[in-house]
Amino acid sequence: MKTALYAAGSDVGALPCARSRWLDFVELTKPRIAVLVLFTVAIGALLTPRASLDLVQLLHALVGTALVASGASALNQWLERSSDALMRRTENRPLPGGRLSSAEVLWFGIAISIVGLGYMLFVMAHPLAAAVTVFTHLSYVFIYTPLKRMTTLNTLIGAVPGALPPVIGWTAMTGTLDWNALVLFLIVFFWQVPHFLAIAWMYREDYARADLKMLPGVDPEGTATARQMLVYTVALIVVSLLPLLRFGASLMYGFGALGLGMFFLRFVWMFAIQPAHAPARKVLHASLVYLPSVLGLLLLERWIRYMTE
Repeated sequence: MKTALYAAGSDVGALPCARSRWLDFVELTKPRIAVLVLFTVAIGALLTPRASLDLVQLLHALVGTALVASGASALNQWLERSSDALMRRTENRPLPGGRLSSAEVLWFGIAISIVGLGYMLFVMAHPLAAAVTVFTHLSYVFIYTPLKRMTTLNTLIGAVPGALPPVIGWTAMTGTLDWNALVLFLIVFFWQVPHFLAIAWMYREDYARADLKMLPGVDPEGTATARQMLVYTVALIVVSLLPLLRFGASLMYGFGALGLGMFFLRFVWMFAIQPAHAPARKVLHASLVYLPSVLGLLLLERWIRYMTE
């Protein structure tokens, strides 16, 4: 009887442990980042001409991208395991926190990356979208991640794979790379610079402790950081108006995009006046409002036009 009770108790105790490990693997995928990635993939697909839109194909693109992005996040954490252990904001991640082993994280990242790429190539059966996905994965894991230890330019270089998800969505529907895809790429590319520089400023001491080369780490006064944030935000406002030319967007979108851009620029300007943690956090929050709003506005305008055609 005691043996049976002990075994039952062990089984009950094992359930929370198994659930905890499952949650650790989920954490490796960086779910919040994955949601933003999938949102931009969906936007890229839904902005294509109505004749190109295939909801089943979109679902395949989302599944494949989710797997590949999750694999890239896991491999990123495996490569950065030593620096993550030195940073307060990352020291409790599953690998530096000791909840998962290095081998588990490595093989998990490799496995779901391969499954995701195979899914896009053989299930979605779209070689161009798969090629863009492969480039996104490889450039993020093997170019951007190592460059964080080498140069402050890593933010600009990392913005390239970060801006490709809407291109994946576009190519998955149309099978082409064209100027419309480039416009979506540019909007997300320029948005990322003030977004990530705000994060880098807020955690500049953490990055310095881990010997990661971020601009705020070599710019204690914040002058160069603020200048780059201003330049790229102004460029973002300009490229956000390109849909007036490429997507045939209406003045409703144009005024909305301009208003959102000025809203974002206001917080960047406040940081430029006083580089500090609180203004940087406001830039971060404003960036998280801006991107879904401007892309959502473009999508709304497109679908209103579809409904009236």
